[in-house]
Amino acid sequence: MTEEGMPAVCSAKGCGRAATWALLWNNPKIHTPDRRKTWLACDEHKDSLSDFLDRRSFLREVEPFTE
Repeated sequence: MTEEGMPAVCSAKGCGRAATWALLWNNPKIHTPDRRKTWLACDEHKDSLSDFLDRRSFLREVEPFTE
């Protein structure tokens, strides 16, 4: 559960599965190098979301998500 009491779910459009991965990213054109934004991913969408961010050179880290 997140701080708001809602379960942490995958960020992929239309997916409601529980998040198991945290994709840490930033857009270097608008964020400082140390800034990290987070997308959550289930096992099924980890690769597609990572690829999307990586193609744009936004992906910084992928780590297991624990609530």
